[in-house]
Amino acid sequence: MKKILKITAILFLIIIAYVFYIFYTTGFFRKVENSFAGTIEKQIELPGVEDMEISYEDNFILLSSDDRAGRRDGNKVQGHLYYMDLTNTKFQPVQLTTELKIPFYPHGISMIRIANNRYRVYAINHVDGKHSIEVFELYNDSLTHIRTLQHNSMISPNDIVAIDKERFYFSNDHGYTRGLGKLAEEYLGWAVSNVVYFDGNEYREVADGIAYANGINLDFKRRLLFVASPRDFLVKVYHIKDTGDLDFIENVDCGTGVDNIELTPEGKMWIGCHPSLLAFTAYAKGSKPISPSEIITIDYRNKGDYSKEIVFLDNGEHMSASTVAVEYKDLIFVGNVMDPHFLILKKE
Repeated sequence: MKKILKITAILFLIIIAYVFYIFYTTGFFRKVENSFAGTIEKQIELPGVEDMEISYEDNFILLSSDDRAGRRDGNKVQGHLYYMDLTNTKFQPVQLTTELKIPFYPHGISMIRIANNRYRVYAINHVDGKHSIEVFELYNDSLTHIRTLQHNSMISPNDIVAIDKERFYFSNDHGYTRGLGKLAEEYLGWAVSNVVYFDGNEYREVADGIAYANGINLDFKRRLLFVASPRDFLVKVYHIKDTGDLDFIENVDCGTGVDNIELTPEGKMWIGCHPSLLAFTAYAKGSKPISPSEIITIDYRNKGDYSKEIVFLDNGEHMSASTVAVEYKDLIFVGNVMDPHFLILKKE
């Protein structure tokens, strides 16, 4: 009997330790108080603007919008890409995918300038549990669908970053899409997600062992690739070889659940974040009305030499579950997973 009680006590302590580990490593104990040195300039009614891409050369933002809350609640509405002219202070999104003939529920997006006012655009697409990368050409505010890419390496694609008209990297946020494997990834932080490189002909894994690989972006000048790992509260930094393969450099500790990564022309990272991953999970499932948001910047200068700043922190009162932030002059455009609107902030 004493042996059974001892074993039971040990098992109980292990369970308690695991529960504490999950709560601690997902930001559950963090106190979130609203903080921003500026004002909320405008609220734009567009649901689930999870990702944004900015052109500083041609002064516009591309928006990826999908009404995930509506779909969760049984209202399956097609998603769209939108164009927003930054030289017009009305900031009116223009729908680009009106004539698109395929089911489209966009997630991460990327674009690369190939000529004046002409861009190659990539968008992660999720349709009924199947995944693809949709390729477009954008000319001014006119979008043309070029082709659909599918491959068995697209396990659970989250974000994408273009290198040129043919090549790109994308992240898989899970190694498993169901069962105990998925549960272990999300709650225990099992690091089995990856980054895949497409060289224009073939797909191959170039980074693995990542806990929920999410936002991905690259610094062309310094040949650096940044990958967000929200489950570990890290940005992982890699050097890009001529072959497209990656050499791991280091982890940048962010202290929050980092999501999409955007870069200014100077190379500073702007990142939308989830301070509490458990609060976000409850919000995404519809069991909580709000989830906290956070925007951080990271000035990455060299290995071991970087600084982090919290720019915006909100308990969910003004925006829930921020995923992306883009700086333009004295404005910050902030998107999210499934709120019915996104925000334009103005810095002091």
